[in-house]
Amino acid sequence: MLIVSIKSYASYNLSELLYGYHWELSLKGQPNIIVRGDSEQDHEKSVKNQGGMSRFRCVYEHVTEEMNRTLNKAPAKTTLLFVIALFVGAFLSVRWIDGNAILQIISSNRQMNPFLCQPENQTITCPAHSLTSTAKIYDNVKSPSCPEYFRWIYEDLRRWNVTGISKEMVERARPTANFRLVILDGRIYVETFSRAFQTRDVFTLWGIIQLLRRYPGRVPDLDLMFDCNDGPVVMSRDYEGKDARAPPPLFAYCKDSETLDIVFPDWSFWGWPEVNIKPWEQLFKDLKHANERLKWVDREPYAYWKGNFGVAATRQDLRKCSLSKTHDWNARLYGQDWSKERMQGFKDSNLASQCTHRFKIYIEGRAWSVSEKYILACNSLTLFVKTKFLDFFTRGLMPLQHYWPISDENKCRSIKFAVDWGNNHTQEAQAIGNAASSFMQKELKMDYVYDYMFHLLNEYSKLLTYKPTKPEKAIEFCLESMGCPARGAYRQIELGEITADQLLKIDPERSGNYVQLLNLYGEAGLWDKAAKLRMLMKERMIKKSPGCSWIEVRDKVDLFFSGDSSSPRTVEIHATLKSLRRIMVNNEVSLEVVFS
Repeated sequence: MLIVSIKSYASYNLSELLYGYHWELSLKGQPNIIVRGDSEQDHEKSVKNQGGMSRFRCVYEHVTEEMNRTLNKAPAKTTLLFVIALFVGAFLSVRWIDGNAILQIISSNRQMNPFLCQPENQTITCPAHSLTSTAKIYDNVKSPSCPEYFRWIYEDLRRWNVTGISKEMVERARPTANFRLVILDGRIYVETFSRAFQTRDVFTLWGIIQLLRRYPGRVPDLDLMFDCNDGPVVMSRDYEGKDARAPPPLFAYCKDSETLDIVFPDWSFWGWPEVNIKPWEQLFKDLKHANERLKWVDREPYAYWKGNFGVAATRQDLRKCSLSKTHDWNARLYGQDWSKERMQGFKDSNLASQCTHRFKIYIEGRAWSVSEKYILACNSLTLFVKTKFLDFFTRGLMPLQHYWPISDENKCRSIKFAVDWGNNHTQEAQAIGNAASSFMQKELKMDYVYDYMFHLLNEYSKLLTYKPTKPEKAIEFCLESMGCPARGAYRQIELGEITADQLLKIDPERSGNYVQLLNLYGEAGLWDKAAKLRMLMKERMIKKSPGCSWIEVRDKVDLFFSGDSSSPRTVEIHATLKSLRRIMVNNEVSLEVVFS
């Protein structure tokens, strides 16, 4: 067995990343060639290491007799080893580091980690001193004026203006609540009654934690109940009459004219990993770029909708408007099978790729639908099927200014009329679509979402007639308790922006921090942020040091830099590499990556 030891470094401490990596290249009829990635620590330690980063093996199979003959020739054997080492070294130097790997590195480094994560076998606790001070930069961010829909905060709370809110009222909201939230001295305590569908409760609480980071010390003590289900449940008719008692205050994602629920921004503003939806701030930028790529006049002149027909009777009725042999209602409707999408990697459900029609239909599901903001942001004329459910910002929209109303009783004819009108009055139709998209950009940016939450919770706390205390079964929530146990897509969305801030605060001159962040953005598909970061690097004159690998073959060390062609055997190496590629293609040999 021939050992090829590869030592590698780069400006982002690649040797740490490669520690314990190990490739096994099996050539038919030949002893195995081990290519091992080592840190600058001694070679034996990497062999014994069982922790750290995941190991992987690249296995070449079905190597032809020509390959074996080539390998058996002494000069060619050395060249081939150089090619293999160069290939692996180049892979190490420039490979796209996956986001989870970066986060593992960050978690192992207390200085780089914005959380104080405990080892996996220990109970995760919140720090004695809150880390909200890291976000004090947000404390000076002031909105020039509040959007019009902020006035609904007072309307939602109006029912308790006279009576105030007692502890007994709050506890009466428990039967339908998923959790109870108590904030005391800037610390969050949560008592969970029932798990919400998917991760609605998790991302709602994550948003509240971010709120406290933006406004450290300014969110007052409070006690509230939160319902993460689709529709409102506090019926106003149950609390009418002279002797009626005050209704229980219950926070929810929407309400209608017959309910008294207190409307709060929904979880998807911070991401919805189960259906591969990014946080709103990131996704809106994707939608904006899609709008710029395909102008309104160049889009399909039909009304588009894609979703789950089965969740509501009104959507099943919409299915009748589908294109058929006998009718064309100017609607192009598509069912969404989320189970199938998950299996296929969500390749057909990218929201930014659905801004391809001049008209888009919004229709409620079991209640209001989170799809609303994505549809309105498309620059298309939104055909808004009449709904009684409203979320917090929809109450600021006006018909024929931001959307075209569609009759719920006669959907098909109403849709056809709207599409025909829009195609014959293109300027007016475009103006409505642009107004809605502009509303989403200017009135629904995350600064305003957080401001709405801040003002709502402040006004709510003023109505409390008692001093909130920590419930006996409540658990403290903080960045550590939510971020440290998170895995996969959840962790990627939750920790991405926090990690970004911390990396650049630690050492703004270190190019490796920018490289790690660029790779993290790439892994998450945040190309807009990656481009801005590259511009920042250019402005600060930050240059990435070239990746470097060196190999040791039979006591001889050779050094390789990314893009370097100074080796006296460069021509021979490239020629052998081309030959190797040709042989692999001719014999249908593939490179298999196995994680173990």
